[in-house]
Amino acid sequence: MQVPFLDLKAHHQPLKQEFLEAIEQVIDANAFAGGPVVAQFEEEFAAYSGTRFALGVGNGTDALWFALLALGVGPGDEVISAPMTFMATAEAISYCGATPVFVDIDPQTYALNPALVEQAITAKTKAIIPVHLFGQTADMDPILEIARRRGLRVVEDACQAHGAEYKGRPAGSLADAGCFSFYPGKNLGAFGEAGAIVTNDPALRDRMQMLRDHGQSKKYHHAVVGWNGRMDGIQAAVLRIKLKHLNKNNDLRRDHANFYNAQLADVKEMVKPVAASYAKHVYHVYALRVANRDRFMAEISRRGVSCGIHYPIPVHLQEAYRLLGFQAGSFPVAERCAQEFVSLPMFPELTVDQRAFVVQEIRAFLRAEKS
Repeated sequence: MQVPFLDLKAHHQPLKQEFLEAIEQVIDANAFAGGPVVAQFEEEFAAYSGTRFALGVGNGTDALWFALLALGVGPGDEVISAPMTFMATAEAISYCGATPVFVDIDPQTYALNPALVEQAITAKTKAIIPVHLFGQTADMDPILEIARRRGLRVVEDACQAHGAEYKGRPAGSLADAGCFSFYPGKNLGAFGEAGAIVTNDPALRDRMQMLRDHGQSKKYHHAVVGWNGRMDGIQAAVLRIKLKHLNKNNDLRRDHANFYNAQLADVKEMVKPVAASYAKHVYHVYALRVANRDRFMAEISRRGVSCGIHYPIPVHLQEAYRLLGFQAGSFPVAERCAQEFVSLPMFPELTVDQRAFVVQEIRAFLRAEKS
């Protein structure tokens, strides 16, 4: 048996005819850049996210960038975030002209460690970006309390947390703004690049709307210098269909994660992901920690199980951020996780036989290692 890390064909095939009909409607309406289908998706995604507003944008990076710009982040400012994330989180800060300031992650949730945030705040700090990594929110209450007390803005990087919850509240609805990516492999994925920003603040919504559309307050009236960051109609049409199935698919992901957890509960050589008591985890990624990762991945792959790594080099050690002067050892939890993370196959359509085979081959590998 061969078990893929992700199977988008299995994900899309049951809805293929519905996708084709929706795309045909966009073609017939010539509603390609923004337009009524995007507006419909925005209304539906805002309702799903428990917010007043949602704005469709070109991708998750745009979402983070526009949110920061609209909150006034600019040159000379500092923005606190986690080094264990995809590069886009830090890129958005840099493209505002601001400087990323990193705080190490919690060793169980792998999200920004609230206990370390306050000591990273300086007179230049303007905002905090907690990253809801792998489908689980950061511990938001202490982060928001610090932000309120210190006069800082908070933007949720919810790009991996579609449908996740914090104490019963949807990811993205907790702070000044929440940012989502709809990259094809996400829990809610488009047929290409797309993203969204959600907020309850009408003034913030208006500023972000201008920024995504060349700074236009109305057609050909450019109030600010903006960017071309609109969502296209075909992506919105696809996302509207897939949004209806998101909760069901997240339930399937949790079922797969619970199976892995139960079947590997006695395996001491691996650290399994922990669902925090405050969280409703949606398992965008099911990441184990394995000390001998390279050998594990090579052998498991040989046995027919495809795995992934998220992320092998933390942001502060990337070549692009060498100018910040960080060295190995700066953020030990993130660095150790970067060396040990290995992600098992995780997608809603994973079959009972496939996930049983994954566990079977992991156990076979461990037996071989001990013999």
